[in-house]
Amino acid sequence: MLFNLTAYIEELREKEEKKETVLKYEKFFWPIEGNISDQIWYKEYVQQFETVAYKVPTELQTDFDRKLLMQLVAASYSSEGTLDTQVTEGEEYDFLITVASWDKVVVKKVSELRGFQILRLYEIYVEEQMNLQVLIAEDDAEKKTEEEKTEKAAVLAQRESRVKRRKLVFDTMTFSKETAKANEEKKSQLNDLYNQL
Repeated sequence: MLFNLTAYIEELREKEEKKETVLKYEKFFWPIEGNISDQIWYKEYVQQFETVAYKVPTELQTDFDRKLLMQLVAASYSSEGTLDTQVTEGEEYDFLITVASWDKVVVKKVSELRGFQILRLYEIYVEEQMNLQVLIAEDDAEKKTEEEKTEKAAVLAQRESRVKRRKLVFDTMTFSKETAKANEEKKSQLNDLYNQL
């Protein structure tokens, strides 16, 4: 059940309303081959997102790339990924994906998703990143000054914002863990002192 980029691209080529994305992407860059990690949008943007281990459905433990899914969610403009940090030592986080569309907000734990739902998330996020990369390329292809390249500027600003925000979240999580650990150590040392009295 691992996501197969080549098979998905072939699927897009056969859909009248989707094939334009593939054609434009290949026009501006190169034929889509290999893995997601070989794609320009992954190299320039998605790979910047840090990841942590999180809970997945038991039956899907080895069926998909957890790290990549977390990176794709973090990179997406249509979703938010959050971690339930209320876990005990040694326990994995619950990874929650929030999708807002028009008047609905849906929140799902990855650990409760089925295989076909996870595959669909890969498809959505891959297509989104391809479309955004095409927007940048189209703006660059037109003979405009950098100030006139509004699509490119908007995409790059959003990318930078998402990367910075994610880094702050991870820095805060690390600081909180370290603080909690230090507090536990202090508490233990105090208990040792009281026991010696």
